[in-house]
Amino acid sequence: MAPGIPYNNSFEIMNENPTNSSHPVRRLYMDNSATSFPKPPAVLEAMNRYATSLGASAGRGMYLEAIETGRLITECRRRLCKLFHGERPEHFIFTLNCSGALNLAIKGMVDPARRYHTICTHIDHNSILRQMNALVDAGLIEQTRIPVDQTGLLDPDEIRRAIRPDTRFVAVTHASNVTGTLQPIHEIGQICRERGVTFIVDAAQSAGHVPIDVQADCIDLLAAPGHKGLFGPQGTGMLYIRPGIESILRPFIQGGTGSISEQDRQPDFLPDKYEPGSHNAIGLAGLSAGVQWILDQGIEKLHQHEIGLIRMFIDGAGSIEGLRYFGPQGVRNRVGVFSVRLEGFEPVELAAVLESHYGVLTRPGLHCAPLIHEAMGTRLIGGATRFSFGAFLSVQDVKYATDALAEIAMEAVVK
Repeated sequence: MAPGIPYNNSFEIMNENPTNSSHPVRRLYMDNSATSFPKPPAVLEAMNRYATSLGASAGRGMYLEAIETGRLITECRRRLCKLFHGERPEHFIFTLNCSGALNLAIKGMVDPARRYHTICTHIDHNSILRQMNALVDAGLIEQTRIPVDQTGLLDPDEIRRAIRPDTRFVAVTHASNVTGTLQPIHEIGQICRERGVTFIVDAAQSAGHVPIDVQADCIDLLAAPGHKGLFGPQGTGMLYIRPGIESILRPFIQGGTGSISEQDRQPDFLPDKYEPGSHNAIGLAGLSAGVQWILDQGIEKLHQHEIGLIRMFIDGAGSIEGLRYFGPQGVRNRVGVFSVRLEGFEPVELAAVLESHYGVLTRPGLHCAPLIHEAMGTRLIGGATRFSFGAFLSVQDVKYATDALAEIAMEAVVK
């Protein structure tokens, strides 16, 4: 395990088997694409401090606890701004999750009075696909989907060729939650900036895992969940809005903000323009601590640690007969997400064996990304079984998982 990462990802629960109810079973969590676990201790401490010492709504009082809650929320913005190299903290808007951020980004860029051309990709998550299709069905947009190669990687020149005079935005999933494929957002961002097209990035699987620089990468709108690689709790998310984009990004929720209460129109300044209602302050307390933990560790150090996990999985899985993993076959252009098929096993069956016999927790199925499963040939056969890594896993943990796969494969051959 990389130095400075304080504890392991494995934990113990009591075996529910009544004949052996006192025997603890090791549980190895490998579903970090869904939500990160465990969280850094500071995250739980920050949430507990808010719950026991503050408890107030920011902007809804002049007493100390309300002021301190406001300071806590502002500090979270500052930390996000530092992590993603934003221009100003107030341009980081809080949302319920990444889907909420993407809805604001995509639907906020569409004017119902006009019809736009838009671009997305075949590897996108349903957080992009479903709302794009809803806009198509409503007659508000026309979309072009950029194909990807056999590893899930897209060619930036395909996007360049697809851009038209009426193209409103390009939306790209930075890292696939199925194949782990990491897209070249720097090159795509430069193309979009040169052509004057808004660039939207879904960083659900990359935020907190790899360095992201919104300015250098020419990102106009960056959406991320708080509960995955940023180590916050569920119910938190963010949208970065490049300065100037707020003039064309329409808010679609209005309400109280605690500011300029004498006016019955939504404020036009950030962040209040996009943040009606009381904040999830306890969640943002945890998110702020999670982001600070990343800043303390160093995002590049965490990225290198993940590369070590990726290399270990590839080394271990590559020699298992009957096992196939999808996406890039080396450590380049990927994050620590591996979807596998093992000959003789349905994805759900393999996940069940991994949990019941080895305590390895994975996710089988289609992973809310039907188009990439269609491209992989797995959409109609149950999808795949996904391993997804987090910062608290060690290379020994990953070896244990690949050894488990090898043993399952061997036993299947013997039978």
